[in-house]
Amino acid sequence: MLRVPVLSKSGKPLMPTKPSRARRWLRDGKAKVVHNDLECFAIQLTFETQENTQPIAMGIDPGKCYSGIGVQSSLFTLWMGHLVLPFKTVKERMELRRVMRRARRGRRINRKLPYSKRCHRQARFDNRSKANSHRQFEPISS
Repeated sequence: MLRVPVLSKSGKPLMPTKPSRARRWLRDGKAKVVHNDLECFAIQLTFETQENTQPIAMGIDPGKCYSGIGVQSSLFTLWMGHLVLPFKTVKERMELRRVMRRARRGRRINRKLPYSKRCHRQARFDNRSKANSHRQFEPISS
């Protein structure tokens, strides 16, 4: 059961309440609906009350494909969430990227020509200019 966030008359957050109690407070004029940045339904009390709260704990259950999140007070569960992680999708996209790259590289070479006349990619480490190849780097002396 989802709980409804409650604010005191002064605007201080209080413990969430059951939806039935929130409806009853709204019907009797003891509370009003407030709007927040999260656009979730919340109420603010219009009468003075004690501002006692309970300690709240949050727990995370990490997993490879799914993770669970829970917010719990000493009496009840305030919120539970289930996250679907993108690892399976990422793995599939990386494999597809590898296949597409190999296909592109294979299309660049004309395999009908003899090997010595094919237009291969330039060698990665033999593409330095010959003018700079004579320059030797000297160690810095101190």
